Amino acid sequence: MLVIFLLVATLLGILLAPFTLITVPSGYVGVLWKRIAAGTVLDPRKLKDEGMRFVWPWNKLFLYDLRLQSTTQTYNAISSDGISLTASINIRYRLKRDAVPQLHQSIGPEYVKAFIIPEIGNRMREVISDYTAEDVYSTKRSEIQTKIRKLAEAKLREKMMEGGEGEDTEENAPYKVPLDAMVNLIDTLILDIDLPSAIVTAINRKVEQYYISEEYKFRVAREIRESERKKIEAEGISEFQRIVSKGISSSYLRWRGIEATLQLAQSTNSKIVILGNRKDGLPTILGNRHRASAPQTASPAAAQ
Repeated sequence: MLVIFLLVATLLGILLAPFTLITVPSGYVGVLWKRIAAGTVLDPRKLKDEGMRFVWPWNKLFLYDLRLQSTTQTYNAISSDGISLTASINIRYRLKRDAVPQLHQSIGPEYVKAFIIPEIGNRMREVISDYTAEDVYSTKRSEIQTKIRKLAEAKLREKMMEGGEGEDTEENAPYKVPLDAMVNLIDTLILDIDLPSAIVTAINRKVEQYYISEEYKFRVAREIRESERKKIEAEGISEFQRIVSKGISSSYLRWRGIEATLQLAQSTNSKIVILGNRKDGLPTILGNRHRASAPQTASPAAAQ
């Protein structure tokens, strides 16, 4: 009988092990639901942390991911100028540990579909309705996504979740918690904006014309600066000539010419110096720069 009892107990243990020994993965937390007692245990101190946890087979343990999570959704909206567009938004969020029991009881495991996705969609349509299609498509994307996140946080702060109205015990005390105390909204990133092709073409053409206009402005500014540079250069040359002309005389120029003649006469290059009665009194120097290296022998007739 003892052997039979042990075999039956072992068999029951093997069959009930998947329902009684539950592994809480890394980054998760477990919310216990008691079938016989008070239902969802709302005390955050009794949440099941990571590791192997024992649960009676008639109870249930619901697992929630506390790590940073992300979901991408596509929404339709209308801009302030009446253009219908489609926006892909990446939502990054994280659950707050102490409010997970209240989140489980008031919303449930499908909380992403229940309130996060619809809330972001409504706030996105509200924000985009204040901007034109060109702003959404080109220049105001960062500003729009910041406004969506801030507006969503404000709306979540206003909405309250109430529960725990049963037996007032430590495990199941009444509560009134705002949604922003359950979920920490990190970012709402606009990944893509889809506009009608005709609108996109018109926006690109407008941007192209804008840069062409900016190029013409740059050219005009460059020519103006160039004319100012030439004017300053001409004024400098004029001032230089005015200053130099006061200190240059004919005797000074004659003296500089004599110095240059002496330097040329002392050089090793072949030259012919002609002395004459020039007005400035300076000799004439004729250089033979292209003379052949080997001297030619003069003929007897030329020598005579």
